[in-house]
Amino acid sequence: MPAFSGKTHLPRRNWRDPSTWHLRTRLVLVAMALLVAICGAIGLFSYASMDVFLTRQLDTQLKQASDRARDFGGRPTPGNAGGRQDPLEARGQSIGTLNARIVDGAVSSAGVLAADATRKSLSPEDAQVLVAVTPDGIPVDRTLSSGDYRLNAAQSPQGDVIVTGLPLAEKQNTQSSLVWTMVVVSAGGLVLIGLAGTVLIRRTMKPLEQLSEVATKVSRLPLDAGEVALAVRVPASAAHPGTEVGSVGYALNQMLDNVSNALEARQLSEMKVRQFVADASHELRTPLTAIRGYTELMKMTEHFTPDGEKSLARVQSQSQRMTTLVEDLLLLARLDERQPLKLGEVDLTQLAIETVSDEKVMAPDHIWRLKLPEEPVVVRGDPTQLHQVLANLLSNARKHTAPGTTVVTGVTRSADGSAVVTVTDNGDGIAPDFMNHAFSRFARADAARKNPAATTAAATRSAPPGSYGAPALAPAPTAEGTSGLGLSIVQSIMEAHGGTVDVTSRPGRTEFALRLPAGLPAT
Repeated sequence: MPAFSGKTHLPRRNWRDPSTWHLRTRLVLVAMALLVAICGAIGLFSYASMDVFLTRQLDTQLKQASDRARDFGGRPTPGNAGGRQDPLEARGQSIGTLNARIVDGAVSSAGVLAADATRKSLSPEDAQVLVAVTPDGIPVDRTLSSGDYRLNAAQSPQGDVIVTGLPLAEKQNTQSSLVWTMVVVSAGGLVLIGLAGTVLIRRTMKPLEQLSEVATKVSRLPLDAGEVALAVRVPASAAHPGTEVGSVGYALNQMLDNVSNALEARQLSEMKVRQFVADASHELRTPLTAIRGYTELMKMTEHFTPDGEKSLARVQSQSQRMTTLVEDLLLLARLDERQPLKLGEVDLTQLAIETVSDEKVMAPDHIWRLKLPEEPVVVRGDPTQLHQVLANLLSNARKHTAPGTTVVTGVTRSADGSAVVTVTDNGDGIAPDFMNHAFSRFARADAARKNPAATTAAATRSAPPGSYGAPALAPAPTAEGTSGLGLSIVQSIMEAHGGTVDVTSRPGRTEFALRLPAGLPAT
């Protein structure tokens, strides 16, 4: 099984998608949006209330001014029996007050009381606006050349119309000041509340962050094999069952306790199995050695029929194969126990030459090539174990590829100083569904092993007449069987040396890459 990478791939955050934002960010934004809505509602209500208040106040002042102007304008002019007083000269009128007399649909006199108590005439356009005002006593807003005015037209007892107006500038200035005050106060309040809310929400969300941190640490632990110390827990401050977040933290701690107990039970079971395999393998060495010895002795001292010689040769080959399997199991047991390596200087270029030469003798029907640097590549390691690593890879290439396949063994020194050994062949490749467990123990990709019934039938059919008829005594198939331990041994030895092994495969190219560090392996 490939080594656990220890990395978790988080989805990329898209700032245009609110669902990918942090929860605290969304809470702060929602709180700010609510505050903005509340401030806006308060501002609109205040503005509307102030507008109604100021309008009523202005209408009261306008009515008083209109009454004074109408009463004064109805008085006759001294020395002129047919004339009337100018409404603008009425006492008590404030600066900016507009007065006009309209007779027979035309403005006979009009003006605005200026700041220096003089009369300021109106333009013809202003006169047309005043004439259009209905004399019903209801105040209206109109825009004149001198600004916005609140106008009131009332008919005097003499039949003419007296128009009185007060400027809206003071009301507008008051409303403008109110708006700016509301904006500044609201903005300042929003900033302060936003900062304070961010701090409070961050502190409130701290337990969730602790839960996330614990879950992330656990997700990065290699829990698939070996001894695992699952000591990560949610802090007690975030694991109170009385709160929502505390209940989640408490449940997570309970789950981690359960997982830890399960891992300890699994580790104990694995240790028992490994100890049993090591003990059984050790005990099997003696009877297997005796079987091989007696087989050799019988071949030298006894005479057999041709079928008997074939059967004895089969016993000898199977005992040799069983011995190899037992030795592999013992090696894996020693590697699992992390026994110290017998370190020494290992020339990988010379090791590659010797191992490939051995394979040439065993499989002359394959094409064996070397790709070596000009300078030797020397590392610190266990020479015997590194030889077995390369021998296992070359043996796999020999067993699982057809005759005529080209196998290239390369040795290089990478830029970071580590040594890299590659074994590449142009065979059919490894099945994709087998790649995920290629380094697992007893994993075998050969088709004959996957169909025992076909293998047994083929062995039975190949038994010659007069034989014992048992499939186990029939001649072996032409393809070599494998125990499924070769790549597992390769991975265990490389891990013991602090290195790695990787495999890439596609039809026409399969490559195993060994990488050994430049420094001493950890022991």
